[in-house]
Amino acid sequence: MPVTSPVRGTALLLIDVVNDLAFPGSDALIEQAEPMASRLSALKRRATAAGVPAVYVNDNFGQWRSDFRRTVAHCTAATSPGRRVSRRMRPTSRDYFVLKPKHSGFYDTTLETLLDDLKIRRVIVTGIAGNICVLFTANDAYMRELELFAPADCIVSNTAAENRYALQQIATVLKGTIAPSPWLRFNRRRRARHR
Repeated sequence: MPVTSPVRGTALLLIDVVNDLAFPGSDALIEQAEPMASRLSALKRRATAAGVPAVYVNDNFGQWRSDFRRTVAHCTAATSPGRRVSRRMRPTSRDYFVLKPKHSGFYDTTLETLLDDLKIRRVIVTGIAGNICVLFTANDAYMRELELFAPADCIVSNTAAENRYALQQIATVLKGTIAPSPWLRFNRRRRARHR
């Protein structure tokens, strides 16, 4: 069933999609993340074309002297296991970014200030990993009374079971809407119709 979201007041959060994926046992996650990046890239193009701002919420991978451009360069380098995902999800000059020190995009960052400035009331949460950083960010968004949409095909975790659990938590505990990304429609009217 299609889900309609107004453009005004909506932001797309891309959580840790610029990612070196350089940790022991990341092969299974990379295998899931590469096709997910293709679907998320398509969703981002549709959202951007509709006027929905894209906000990259990203770890800086312990490079405390870096800025986001350096993080992108690090994650897209030929030596980065996550280079294919990072290259596909490379931000444009129109996108916003927030570097985070921990799991939640809200913890000790400027994300809340940015969303307030953009007058955001609902967020589309996407990214890596669903059961950690995406779930923690969604939880903090819910506590700030932001409406949640989680496109199930644009979120991956280390295992399919962990991802299902994270999506179930977003749906039941955080009252988020879970659906495949192609079902999400954007309109410029003020009121959203949810089915």
